[in-house]
This record gives sequence, structure tokens and C-alpha cells, in this order.
Amino acid sequence: MAAAGQPTKSELVRALAGLGGRFSSELGIELDRGPEEVERWALAATLFGARISAAIAMRTYRELRAAGIANLAQAATRPEAQLVALLDRGGYARYDFRTAAKLRQIGAALRRRGDGSVWSLLAGAQSYAELATKLKELPGWGEVTVALFLRELRGAIAAAEPPLDRRAREAALHLGLLDSGGSERGELAALRALARRAGMDARDLEAALIRLTLAHGRARAMAGCPGGGACVALERAAPRSRRRPTDRPTGVP
Repeated sequence: MAAAGQPTKSELVRALAGLGGRFSSELGIELDRGPEEVERWALAATLFGARISAAIAMRTYRELRAAGIANLAQAATRPEAQLVALLDRGGYARYDFRTAAKLRQIGAALRRRGDGSVWSLLAGAQSYAELATKLKELPGWGEVTVALFLRELRGAIAAAEPPLDRRAREAALHLGLLDSGGSERGELAALRALARRAGMDARDLEAALIRLTLAHGRARAMAGCPGGGACVALERAAPRSRRRPTDRPTGVP
């Protein structure tokens, strides 16, 4: 039970929604609808895998979609110069040639393995480890990209159960949503239960927690934040209607 004057866990979870949820949903990708949407997310996840901001990755994905590129197989059929131009428009100037080459290499690898789809790699997998092993065979897909891709597929694919993201766990501890010392399975179950009580998809809660960690900027910034209901990054996410006219959101480094 929350102390007097302190927000409950459900209230904190609902406040987190102001930071946003799944990146796939923000891009208009509905992963529960099946293979076509999963292919779109695989393209987006490839862009997220570079050392670049989420905003640039999402803008670049939208540039590719506007050019009629909806998946990795389609990206691989485009001339490298066209891909580079689209990546530049999205903000990928630093990684344009490298990413264009990677997109073409992934498409070629998928064609060699079968029908050119990522979905065919996922079919029949019995565990997260098996899924991860298959996906890591794609050029440029390392642990970070695989975890991001499968994290948002929780519930849509039975074996897509990656470990709780470290940043999500840190944010949940920071807010008091989890107690330290719990097992990984127990922590995931606790967050699912919190999301259910707050009327939120558990995948959106995990993504929002990751966004909260990112909103602090650096680990030491989170360490210096009071946390809980007084978390400065969470306050920035609060709807303006909840703030008094004299309130000023605290800047987050």
C-alpha cells in the first residue's frame, strides 16, 4: 500500500504512459496481426540496432516506407545509392553506406535461407534461445537488435520471451515498482500484473520503463533523481493538465 500522499503503483504505471510505449506501435506496426507486420518490425529493428537515437531510427523507417519499402526483402532489391539517399534524409548520414550495405546483405541472407522473410526464421522455434540463435545469423543482428525485436513480440510469438531488459528493470526499481532481489521470472510476472491492473499492455509498460531510463540521460542522472512519484523524468511525462500553472518541468540531462 502506498504511503499517504504517495502515488500507488498503478498510478505510477499510468503516468509512465506519458513517455510512450512500444516503438512498433508508434510506427503504426501492429505485431499481433501476423507475418506482414512482423516483417515491417524487422526492418525497423534493423535501423534501431545502430548507435543512433530512436527518433532518427523512426524517422528513417518512415522515409523507407514512403518510398515503398516495407520489409528487408524489399530493401535488398533497391540500388545502394537509393538506400543511402533515403537513409540520409532520415538522419543516418553517419551510418548511411554501412546501413545500406547491411540492409542488402540481410535481404540476400534471407533469400538464401528460404522465402526471404524473417517470419520463416521464427516458425517452429521452441525457445527464446533458439529464436535468438537464428536471428543472430542475420548480418549485423547482434544481441541488442535481437532483444529489441523479440521484446515487442512477447505474446505474439510463443517463444519470444527475452529476459527483462536491464534498463526496464532499473527504471522499475527506481520507481519502486519492483523490489530488489527478485527472480527474473518473478519480476516479469510482477510487471505483467501491474500492467493488467492499470489497463496497459505489458509490452508497453516495459518499453515505457526503458524510455524512462533513456529520459534520465545517464546512469548517474538516475542515481541523483529522487525516484518514485518524485522522479523528475516521470514528471516531465505528466500531462500539462496535471501541472499547476506555476509548475516548471525539471530538465533532464
